[in-house]
Amino acid sequence: MTNVDAIWLTIGFAGQLLFTSRFLVQWIASERSGRSVVPLAFWWFSLAGGVTLLAYALWRQDPVFAIGQASGLVIYTRNLVLIGRQRRQERSA
Repeated sequence: MTNVDAIWLTIGFAGQLLFTSRFLVQWIASERSGRSVVPLAFWWFSLAGGVTLLAYALWRQDPVFAIGQASGLVIYTRNLVLIGRQRRQERSA
């Protein structure tokens, strides 16, 4: 394994750790509130993990993996935009 391969493998694992962390964050928030909650951090972890995993997928030249991650990024970004818009409306009301 070359140094470049090792670096990219580390990036891939880091992306997977970020992506998986979103579920831990969601679980903790839900347990604290006693109901199912999707906290803002869930979307940020999704975005960070998705970007990292997309970079890894592109390096691996895996079109299936890359398209899956790129598609998710649209959804995560859209949710963050909607949350931001709602918060701005609530502050101005």
